[in-house]
Amino acid sequence: MKAPNLTQHPPRSPRVRLGGYTILPRLLDKARATLASTNGEYIYNNPNDGHFFRFTGITPEALLEQVKTGAGDWDLLLWVNEHVPLKRTALEIQQWSGWTETVAFNDVDMREWFTGQIKRLNPAREDLRGTFDYLDLDDYVSFGGVA
Repeated sequence: MKAPNLTQHPPRSPRVRLGGYTILPRLLDKARATLASTNGEYIYNNPNDGHFFRFTGITPEALLEQVKTGAGDWDLLLWVNEHVPLKRTALEIQQWSGWTETVAFNDVDMREWFTGQIKRLNPAREDLRGTFDYLDLDDYVSFGGVA
């Protein structure tokens, strides 16, 4: 199985889509890296990953078992589509993916945490609104970029 080394570079952006699903390519990168012990600080089945698992009904354990086979992204997408207990239309997947791109931290404690992270990364940034904005910027800065 080929696995990315997430101590050397970040996983794909949560915005990248596979079969219309946001989050899935990043999730696969983290799963492969976790199995290879090259995940660094990236955590498989974190709260952001949970959006995908709740939407599809696939369990994190089942997906990880399938990733262990060494299948590529396309074959894993086919497996997801065959095994989702919650069958979704292309339109539902598109709408869900659009929603994930705009999701923000709703809980007061998480909003405070988010604000603290933005201050750490670059307090002048006023364009950061949601989870994906934060993840993309944090990935960039974590590997030498300037916010």
